[in-house]
Amino acid sequence: MFLARAIVVAVLAALSSVYVLAGAPGAVLVFAVQCLYTLWSRAWWLLAAQAVLVYLVTLGTGSSVVVLGFLAGSLLVTRLWAVAPAVVFSAVVIAYARGGDVGTTLDLAITTVLMTLIVPGLIRLVERVDELHATRQALAAAAVGEERLRIAAELSDGLGRGLATIMDGVRRALKSADAERLGEVVAVARQSLADARAAAAGYRAMSLTPELTTAKAMLTAAGMSVEVRAGHAEPLGPAGTLLASVLREAVTDVVRRATATHCRIATAEQSGTVTLRITDDGRRTAEDDALSDLATQVAAAGGRLTGGLSDQGRHTVAATLPAPQRKPEERPRADLSVLILAAVLVGFSLKALLQIPAHLLLPAIALLAVIVVMQLRSVTGRHMTALSVMAVLAFAPIPLFGPIWLGTGGFLAGPVLLAFRPRTAWPLVAAILAATAAVAAAFGLPFPAAANVTVSNLITGLVIYSLLRLAGLAKELQAAREGLARSAVVAERLRAARDLHDLLGHSLAAILLKCELARRLPPDRARAELADVLEMAERAGHDLRSVSGEQLDLSLAAEAESAASVLSAARVEVTTELAHPPLPAEVETVLSAVLREAVTNVLRHSTARHCLISTSAEGDRVRLTVRNDGARATGARRGSSGLGNLTTRLAALDGRLTAAGNAGSEGWFVLDATAPLDPARLGGDADGVGAVARV
Repeated sequence: MFLARAIVVAVLAALSSVYVLAGAPGAVLVFAVQCLYTLWSRAWWLLAAQAVLVYLVTLGTGSSVVVLGFLAGSLLVTRLWAVAPAVVFSAVVIAYARGGDVGTTLDLAITTVLMTLIVPGLIRLVERVDELHATRQALAAAAVGEERLRIAAELSDGLGRGLATIMDGVRRALKSADAERLGEVVAVARQSLADARAAAAGYRAMSLTPELTTAKAMLTAAGMSVEVRAGHAEPLGPAGTLLASVLREAVTDVVRRATATHCRIATAEQSGTVTLRITDDGRRTAEDDALSDLATQVAAAGGRLTGGLSDQGRHTVAATLPAPQRKPEERPRADLSVLILAAVLVGFSLKALLQIPAHLLLPAIALLAVIVVMQLRSVTGRHMTALSVMAVLAFAPIPLFGPIWLGTGGFLAGPVLLAFRPRTAWPLVAAILAATAAVAAAFGLPFPAAANVTVSNLITGLVIYSLLRLAGLAKELQAAREGLARSAVVAERLRAARDLHDLLGHSLAAILLKCELARRLPPDRARAELADVLEMAERAGHDLRSVSGEQLDLSLAAEAESAASVLSAARVEVTTELAHPPLPAEVETVLSAVLREAVTNVLRHSTARHCLISTSAEGDRVRLTVRNDGARATGARRGSSGLGNLTTRLAALDGRLTAAGNAGSEGWFVLDATAPLDPARLGGDADGVGAVARV
């Protein structure tokens, strides 16, 4: 992660700049080597070069012994960690030999120990961020794998057993043409079809996200500009099912009116409720009873569904429902960054206490303890009370303790940078530094001493801010990683729901139709239909495995042949005109699923006597058209997910789905699907997991 590395470089630069400003330019080389060792390589030769460099800078140029803390910290993350205390001890010896003053030596010793703790902490934090970033997809894949196993176990226990019973019954019926046995097969096929539809509805009920995708695709295809903002967490459970119905009906109404130019869809979850809003600019009056049935259902679920027209002429449908009970978040454990921050704060406090007169130690300890607690409190977010307390404690005690207390300004600068946006935070930090410099001048401190305390406050603030920001980054990445896994599981359930509905549902419906037909035919003709049923049952077994996660490529030509057979069995005259070129597997599979759903709709929602299935290439796209007569004058089917599924599948391929028709004695219905011919353009996946648009 670039941001994590940038923060680490900033911290190391801030720490090194103290010694550069103190007249030790060799600290620049120490900084460079430390960055290489922290961010690039842990090679032994780089550690050896660092050892030579820090002792050369310390002994050869007279730099502060604190520079040795860089080496000691690097050693702590290697198998030579036991050597680190020896390096710190050598720093203490060198410091005492130079000055012979116990107080100064103790101050340098504390600072060296702090540096020794900060360096390995930064290294481990970078490793943690890299690990979280690198394993996010692995965690999602593992979660999807577990979900697929669970789905496979559920489906094999019910639908798998049903298919096995159907195949066994059909084989026996082929031998004896027993009408009673055929009746048993029909009953099992009917129950299996009902189970498949129920399972699909159950899997789909857990999420509102696919409906948002479908709604956007439908509105875009209708020529409207669309804005979608999802502010809820998945899964939503029963609330998601009901909100999906509201969204489907509202968007269908917007498309049907065909007067809107812009539509905005937004969700939000807060205070134990989840809200869906659909706003469009195509309504002239607020009267509308299209959602009256859903309003009753929403009210029964403890929610509210409203619609109204604003003064600006925008119509809004708003549905609010109780959100599902979420698992309470675990109380975060103290992580490495917090421990490092605590060590840094305690170390800085000890350094300040070394300069406090004995009779003022107790009040100084009490005040510094409050500051440290307020600092650690700022880890969990923006706390204005804590900031106010720290602001008072940073400056109010100065008359009591004198210029020694000026160093606490850095404790305030760090939380300020964390709590406010940069355009607000940096002027506030500048004001803190200016106040520090002004007070130092008022006490008559020499310019070098005043500059030193002012710059030290800035560096302390940057170190504290960087540690807190890096910790926050790790937490954000952890949350994103877990969120990705949850989203992948939801997406896998939705993929299973689509495949159950579009593939297995179609196969079971065709099996049921053929079995019903076989019961009404003479034995010789019935055997031919039963042979088709056996073939369909075997194909349904493949469909079941694809629902459980096994990738399956479908053939458009084979699907067209199967569609013709099923429609002919229902006494529908079929004309097939396939003129498409060789297609990428992803495109052919999705168009095959479209054809299956189209045939199912012809059988379930029309009194068709003629059906045309055609394909053609148009430039860089392929088109599939299914046209039938006998369209019924029925309203929108509440809860229908077939066309929504297909819209989602095609949208993943940059494809489009349109449906049009009219009712009456000569009523007709046309389903038209287009997709790109070039597989290089496939950049997404309807599920977010696995191969693009595979089933």
